[in-house]
Amino acid sequence: LAGKVRYLDSREDEQERGITMESSGISLYYRLARESKGSDTVAESTEYLINLIDSPGHVDFASEVASAARLSDGALVLVDVVEGVCTQTVSVLRQAWVENVHPVLFLNKIDRLIVEWRMTPSEAYVHMQQLIEQVNAVLAGFWEGDRLAEDSRKLEEAKERWREAHGDDAPMTEWYLEEKDDSQIYFSPEQGNVLFGSAIDGWAFRVNHFAAIFAEKLGLPSPAKLQPLMWGEYFIDPKTKRRVLTRKQYTKLYGTGKAATAMPLFVQLCLVPLWQVYESIVVEYDHEKIDKVISALGVKVLPRDRKSKDHRALLTVVMQGWLPLAQACMVAIIEQLPSPTAAQPL
Repeated sequence: LAGKVRYLDSREDEQERGITMESSGISLYYRLARESKGSDTVAESTEYLINLIDSPGHVDFASEVASAARLSDGALVLVDVVEGVCTQTVSVLRQAWVENVHPVLFLNKIDRLIVEWRMTPSEAYVHMQQLIEQVNAVLAGFWEGDRLAEDSRKLEEAKERWREAHGDDAPMTEWYLEEKDDSQIYFSPEQGNVLFGSAIDGWAFRVNHFAAIFAEKLGLPSPAKLQPLMWGEYFIDPKTKRRVLTRKQYTKLYGTGKAATAMPLFVQLCLVPLWQVYESIVVEYDHEKIDKVISALGVKVLPRDRKSKDHRALLTVVMQGWLPLAQACMVAIIEQLPSPTAAQPL
C-alpha cells in the first residue's frame, strides 16, 4: 500500500490534489539486526524510534519546509530523476544548509527512465551522474558563499589587529587564507548518502547493498573494499570475473574500443538486473523470463500475485521482495543521519 494510501496527507484537499500541502509527523519504530563481529555469527538487534516529518515539495509551501527543517536533525531530500533539480530543490537544500541539517539524497522515479524514456542502463547511469553533479553544484555554491563571508570577516579582524599593533597607516603584509576540506558536504553514492529508487513501485537501494552481495564473488575480502568502487570508472575484468580494473587498466589490457563500450560496476551489477526485471514484467511481458527473474532473485511470490493480470502489481511484489523501500530508507537514515544527541549536543 506504500505510495497509495497517502497516510500523512490527512486533509481532503491533499488527497484530491495528490500533493502534500501541510507538514505532518509520524513516529516509526524500526529494529535493525546486524551480525556481531565475534567468531560466532550472532545477529544483534538494535531498536530505533524515528520521528518523521513529511513536508511539502511544492514551492508554494516553502514555509512548511522551513519549519520542519528547524525541528529536524537530518533530512531525506527527494529529487525526481526526470524533472531534475528544480527551484524547490534548491530551496530545500538551502534551508537544510542554513539550519545545519545533514541531508541524504533520494533519486526517485527511476522507473520512468526505464518505462517512459526507454533509456539503456548506461544512458541512465550518465543521466544520474549528471543529476548528482547538479545537486552537488548547488551545495558547492552554498559552501563557497559561506567561505567568502567567513574569510571576509577574518580579514577585517586581522586588519584591525594589525592596525592596533602597527598603526593605522601601516600596510598589511601578512594574510593567508585557511584551506578547508569540503569533500564531506557532497552527495556521493560510494559514501552511502545517495539512495536510488521508485517510491510508487516500492523499492530503493544504496550501492552498499550490492557491494555486500558481490564482494565475495569478485574475490574481495569485505564489502567495504568494493563499495568505493561501485560508483565511477571501475570495471569487472571480463576474463577472470574476479578482478576490478580502472579505465586505464582496462584500456591497456583490452584496447580503446572495448574500453569505450565497457559497463562500469554500477551499471553491470545494479542497473542491468533492474532493467531485466522491468523489461520482463512491464515493457515486454514474458512468462518464462519472469519465472527466471523470480528464481534468480530468490523472491517469494504468491500464486495469486504471479497469476495477476495487473503487471504493475506483480512488479511491485517482486521489487518489494528484492529491494524493499522501507528497509533501504530506514537503514540509510540510521547510518547516515545524526541522532538527536549528536545533532543537538548540550
